[in-house]
Amino acid sequence: MLTQAHVQVGIVGKPNVGKSTFFAASTLIDVKIAPYPFTTIEPNVGIGYVTIPCVCRDLGVKDNPRNSICMDGTRLIPVELIDVAGLVPGAWQGRGLGNQFLDHLRRAPVLIHVVDASGGTDEEGKIVKPGTHDPMLDVKFLENEVNMWMLQIIKKEWDKVVRQVEYSKQKIDDVLYSMLSGLGITRAIIEDALNQLSLLNKPPHLWGDDALMDFVRYVRAVGKPMVIAANKADIPEAEDNIKRMMRELKNYRVIPTSADAELALRRAANKGLIRYIPGSQDFTVTSNLTPEQSKALERIRDIMRKWGGTGVVKALNTAVFDVLGMIAVYPVADEKRLTDTEGRVLPDVYLLPRNATVLDLASAIHSDIAKRAMFAVDALSGRRIGLSDRLQHRSVIRIVTSK
Repeated sequence: MLTQAHVQVGIVGKPNVGKSTFFAASTLIDVKIAPYPFTTIEPNVGIGYVTIPCVCRDLGVKDNPRNSICMDGTRLIPVELIDVAGLVPGAWQGRGLGNQFLDHLRRAPVLIHVVDASGGTDEEGKIVKPGTHDPMLDVKFLENEVNMWMLQIIKKEWDKVVRQVEYSKQKIDDVLYSMLSGLGITRAIIEDALNQLSLLNKPPHLWGDDALMDFVRYVRAVGKPMVIAANKADIPEAEDNIKRMMRELKNYRVIPTSADAELALRRAANKGLIRYIPGSQDFTVTSNLTPEQSKALERIRDIMRKWGGTGVVKALNTAVFDVLGMIAVYPVADEKRLTDTEGRVLPDVYLLPRNATVLDLASAIHSDIAKRAMFAVDALSGRRIGLSDRLQHRSVIRIVTSK
């Protein structure tokens, strides 16, 4: 039985760029997929998976996963995906479903921006001839919408900020943190922004609109980082655009994706037609196929060869491991047998921040374990490690507790 995923990833973009298909391919939950704007009104929330090479293969054991899945030595770890209503220009002013959309962003510390790399949808999300719209404009457009949304939240309360800092003598970083913490912006990000922009000692009433916007841009870029899923990579017009996006979008990781291809593979695998491990660069046919099925799968195989897979899982992995910097850690009760208290081998894997300590792992498992934790043992090296020691990616850890 899978437990609730704690890492959240927002799936964002204009209407009709393949966002809901990306979500469906990642989760295999049926969502409305149709070629018109605002198909998604309420956010779809589901469980997708990031992948790592499972340590079971390194250690030569057969594992018994409980909170995750192991497929031929690939561990699929659940994360929560939030597919929100499509944005149109002016969303920050409430146009379309903008305010609803932007409020859903509060929950996600990282965003995957699904872009129609074929240039086949205009700025409103309406279908146009592929190659007639520049997808680079969509990246700038979404940046601007999120910036303006955050700017309005701050400006609405700015007089209060001025009073609290200049008359009540509160610290500017404390005041801004109380305002922005609900958006998932950490105190460290606010402090960095104030220092980098030389605003820490500048009275708020002297900031002006330019300083406020500079602050918002910094906080948005660090606090709501985005991965670009350059979708519809299977359409010929997408290739040049993808290469240009990779070359020119220096502040982003651009991942070529075909959500349609990934969804087709997942459905074929569910029907037993193929063996496919999500994120793999190929698949194996396991059943008799009709000529139409064979032709369709060969077209998908050509796409995968061209781009190194469908890109959907790669985009998720990039968001969680590269951008958020999460690590995966396996807790066990017996470091020799690699089992939990019920004898299951490597049953669980936890996603933790890159600087996570042994005590952070204990807290993630259960507050009672954190209270009683004394030290830990690294099962791979046999080394004893302290509660404040940092954990390594793909480590196997036994936490020793007091009775």
